[in-house]
Amino acid sequence: MKQDPAALPGADGTRHGWAPRLQQEARLRQLEDVLARQPVAGDAIAVEIERAVLLGALDRRAEAQLAFIDILRRAPQNFSALNEFGTLLTNMGAIDAACRVYAEAILHHPDHPMARVNLANLLLRANRHAEARQHYEAVLRINPEHAEAHQGLGAVLSDLGDRAAARRHFQKGFRNHAVSTLPYRGTKPPVALLQLVSSGGGNIPTAVFLDDCTFLTSVIVADYLDPQVALPPHQLIFNAIGDADLCQPALEAARRLIARTAAPVINDPRAVMKTGRIDNARRLGAVPGVVTPRTIAMARDVLAGPNGAAAVAQRKFTFPLLLRSPGYHTGRNFILVEQASELAAAAANLPGDDLLVIQYLDARGGDGNARKYRVMMIGGEIYPLHLAISRKWKVHYFTSDMADKPDHRAEEAIFLGDMAAALGDKAMKALEGIRDALGLDYAGIDFGLAPNGDLLLFEANATMVIAAPDADERWAYRCAAISRIIDAVVAMIMQKSAAAPSAARASNPKNASNAR
Repeated sequence: MKQDPAALPGADGTRHGWAPRLQQEARLRQLEDVLARQPVAGDAIAVEIERAVLLGALDRRAEAQLAFIDILRRAPQNFSALNEFGTLLTNMGAIDAACRVYAEAILHHPDHPMARVNLANLLLRANRHAEARQHYEAVLRINPEHAEAHQGLGAVLSDLGDRAAARRHFQKGFRNHAVSTLPYRGTKPPVALLQLVSSGGGNIPTAVFLDDCTFLTSVIVADYLDPQVALPPHQLIFNAIGDADLCQPALEAARRLIARTAAPVINDPRAVMKTGRIDNARRLGAVPGVVTPRTIAMARDVLAGPNGAAAVAQRKFTFPLLLRSPGYHTGRNFILVEQASELAAAAANLPGDDLLVIQYLDARGGDGNARKYRVMMIGGEIYPLHLAISRKWKVHYFTSDMADKPDHRAEEAIFLGDMAAALGDKAMKALEGIRDALGLDYAGIDFGLAPNGDLLLFEANATMVIAAPDADERWAYRCAAISRIIDAVVAMIMQKSAAAPSAARASNPKNASNAR
């Protein structure tokens, strides 16, 4: 059912600013008047904490940090101060400090669930699954119905490969909790955006370009959204569900969701659904100048059994070959099997009922180094993102030899400065063919180059990360290329949101003022 026309978030704004922010500023002045009139005593701590939280909500984070430090100097065991300070530090990107603050809150308040959930969420982000799991399970012993603990434990189990158990926790965690609105800290009426995600991962990382001073983002876990629930106010939809091998149920749900609104959509889920590794190997291999690895799915039990090597040979694969558990990224659960005798043990150690068997494409150059290029496709344009060079076959930027090799960084700088000259006409035309075949607004391509100029395709989908480099002079040459890509994503979002028809504008503007 299409949504009725209605005012967008910010319709209640005035020419002087956005009304919810004006209310926050007025409340801050009120709190500061209260504190100025009375001495700082026990009763005033709650007022001080509210003031510090408001400073953070108004993007005055340095002042908020100092306010929390002062509060905790006088009330070091106050749970609200510790928990809210941890949230502020998380939002500021000070993750290690946030973990220490949450740990202090748990030390003094071991039965309070939120500090444990907040700490577990950060541990999960760092792939410290065992520690995160302990905290989620501790919360569920205190409160077996705690939704966020079920959500987090589901994510842990999904990452560990126990996806059946993960689904049971997701069902408890996201039932009636599939929609959340992130804080908005801007001074003007926001661009209201729906971000569609999958419960079990495989989503596009969006934090680097969805600035909370520009966008009011409502996150919808598509595979657990009740179809009867009204969609939050929005001007466009950013479908962040990117892994077609992992997220088919979520993509099907997203397809049904976008039929309920006339809002523009970034990354139509129907296009994303066609980007699984097997499908890509088949259809993108038909693009001139593209070499794709032959890819099939086989039961893990067969590969790990005594006849696994024979079954692989029967399907005309030779060694070395690659084995991959579907739905994992950054090189996790992805291995090279050098010879037939290693197959059974390799398969047995990977998670999942089915594994992908992938032809090995040798991307080593004459110097013996493997090279993996990454480009981003944003709004139909192709942008160079990075070149990783390594002695190892599995090339990821964060594990490559770039940091210690000035000549590697110089080669990457040439690629970033003049992509066409670095790759050659044949590879550039191949990239354009892949872009046209995918039909995605936001996507990336990982590839190598063959000696004859062919493009050796490793991966092409929407789940590519745009990662900003560390603040190190060695990476200064990368900053302009990354900034161009981020600017292109933001420009695409703004352009599409400006084209939103009035019928796409959801009918509950009160939701906008709930975001802090």
